[in-house]
Amino acid sequence: MTDTAAYPQTDLRTGALDDWRRYRGVRTRRIMSFILDYTFVLLLSLPAAFVVFLLGIVSFGLGWGLYAVLLPVVAILYVGFTMGGRTQATPGMRMAGVEVRRLDGEAMDPPLAVLHGVLFWASTSVLTPFILLVSLFTRRKQLLHDLLLGTVVIRRH
Repeated sequence: MTDTAAYPQTDLRTGALDDWRRYRGVRTRRIMSFILDYTFVLLLSLPAAFVVFLLGIVSFGLGWGLYAVLLPVVAILYVGFTMGGRTQATPGMRMAGVEVRRLDGEAMDPPLAVLHGVLFWASTSVLTPFILLVSLFTRRKQLLHDLLLGTVVIRRH
């Protein structure tokens, strides 16, 4: 039996979020997805920076002020369209084999996904790797922003 076949193929609203196998290796997978997603956001920012550069030329330098918000805007759009979309995971999360869910089993919507991302970035900027310590004391390996929003990161089936 493979590791992915061990997960119950039930609806997540019927208690499958309580299955401990859903959380095996989630902390490590979250770290991997963090690194991958930050890389993807940086790569997506390159063409956006070029567009802002051209906009700055056309607007006689006024458009270059957008550089101040370029990375946050790209990151918010990235999270909103990916984690808040059909797959419930960013590309980095999918590559690491995890997805995010609400505790009631419902799917994440784009505004909640963006709020999840913003709280994550805020907590990592203040607490850096220490945010992972919270997951050592929670049953579902949740981080602080997961607890605040009622979300959980689980392994994909």
